Amino acid sequence: MSIPIIVQYKVNAPVEKVWKALTDKEEMKSWYFNITDFELEVGKQFNFYEPGEAHKYHHQGEILEIVPNRKLKHTWSYPDFTEEKTVVTWELLQKEDETVITLIHENIDNFKDLGENFSRKSFAEGWSGIINQSLKPYLEK
Repeated sequence: MSIPIIVQYKVNAPVEKVWKALTDKEEMKSWYFNITDFELEVGKQFNFYEPGEAHKYHHQGEILEIVPNRKLKHTWSYPDFTEEKTVVTWELLQKEDETVITLIHENIDNFKDLGENFSRKSFAEGWSGIINQSLKPYLEK
């Protein structure tokens, strides 16, 4: 069993605002990825690429669990490279005026044969950057 990547940050924003940023495809464009086929419904698949015209790294996910303002769980995969999937869980916890965001990325070892861009280190740094340098400033503006 592989050890999950866990990234946690506090943001100075109410949980409802954080939830909307995580689940509204128009808001996601501002801090995350442009996911045009995202629908907040269990069983729905969504697809996106790294930013830029190259359409590098086709990402695909399927929503597994939704607990409004608390948890969003979905698969994370690269169908152009492997049939293997991982699972990403966003957990939110309101603490007074702040929200604690915990991201858990499980089964990351499923991608170990895909190279350095798919390594545990690469994902840990990527998630930290996405949350701390993109989502947090977006929510606290």
